[in-house]
Amino acid sequence: SHEQVTAQKILEPHYGATFKRIKEYPTVLCAQDTTELDYTSKKDIEGLGTLNYETRRGLYLHVTLAVTPQRLSLGQLDSWSWTRPFEDADKESIRWLEGYQRVSECQQLLREENAPTQLVYIADREGDIYDIFAEQKKIEERGQAAADWLIRAQHDRKTDEDKKLRALAEQATALGEIEFILPKGRDGSPPRVVVQTLRAVEVPLTPPKSGQPHVTVTAIFANEENPPKGEEPVSWLLLTNREVKTLAQAKEKLEWYLARWQIEIFFKVLKSGCRVEELQLEHIDRLEPALALYQIIAWRVLYLTMLGRECPQLPCDLIFSDDEWKSVYIVSTRQQPPEIPPTIDTMIRMVAGFGGFLNRKRDGFPGPQTVWVGLQRCRDFALMFEAQRE
Repeated sequence: SHEQVTAQKILEPHYGATFKRIKEYPTVLCAQDTTELDYTSKKDIEGLGTLNYETRRGLYLHVTLAVTPQRLSLGQLDSWSWTRPFEDADKESIRWLEGYQRVSECQQLLREENAPTQLVYIADREGDIYDIFAEQKKIEERGQAAADWLIRAQHDRKTDEDKKLRALAEQATALGEIEFILPKGRDGSPPRVVVQTLRAVEVPLTPPKSGQPHVTVTAIFANEENPPKGEEPVSWLLLTNREVKTLAQAKEKLEWYLARWQIEIFFKVLKSGCRVEELQLEHIDRLEPALALYQIIAWRVLYLTMLGRECPQLPCDLIFSDDEWKSVYIVSTRQQPPEIPPTIDTMIRMVAGFGGFLNRKRDGFPGPQTVWVGLQRCRDFALMFEAQRE
């Protein structure tokens, strides 16, 4: 509750550590999204605003999450929380533009440090804002480095040709197909296999406002032409500043867009795992620093979960302290810990076991929920191990 402990001061060291991790990868995707945090039932919290209905109280959280194309979460680059009066709902598109500017600032810092990393801003339909397309052009005209971008289209924009954006994309020559697993939907629909036909074309857009620069984008139309019976076809129109001439390039962009789901998982861990909507604090000035801390925790859960899948054979002491891995090993196996630390995969499975993961052959990899619950118990083991040693 100390007035000097703000959300930004808590997050700044995390931002710095994220930037260091980013420099180790040639391409990093910067996924952005907004979620609402509902505190309607917490009548005593002062300073909250309205959500989508005037009777609902809470705040909004807008996060930029750095993710590799292999979906390993590297941490947050930016986070904003705010409240608003009900009538100000339409003014918040500025958050998406500010988010792109923040990612481009990081791109410029990478250039100054001679780091070869290219950042790609990834957004869903809420990020389909012409000002973002134009901002990249403005930044580069100033001689600075700008982030690339890949955004799902929401608007059927006017073009400098005689047809609108969607019609031009749908009539482009097919490059081939892509097959992937569509994650579980927000409506509870189960994951399923999707096969999409990919088309791509460069389109000169007509500026929606006078004074804005003309921008040429690459439109990628990804359409499921033969969906299963009873299922709605999965159809996406993606826009990017990157060139797409081949099937491999188109597939790459689709994989990047699919990696955006990591931020959905991040919000799920934050809400369902960390249960931040259950926090009971007196004022939003105390709530926001607590949310900042839980955001870092949610990231670590995601990081550990995916690192166990991407780098299973690395030694676990790269990310766990000796007290953490040794205490978990003792409690899990009822044996003394070995001299050589076990692998990350072994450690993550042990941790998730304390969160309800059964580790049967058919269970696959542990998920964020069991890792989060297991980590809470493992922290107690580590404290006990430390106290016993002293």
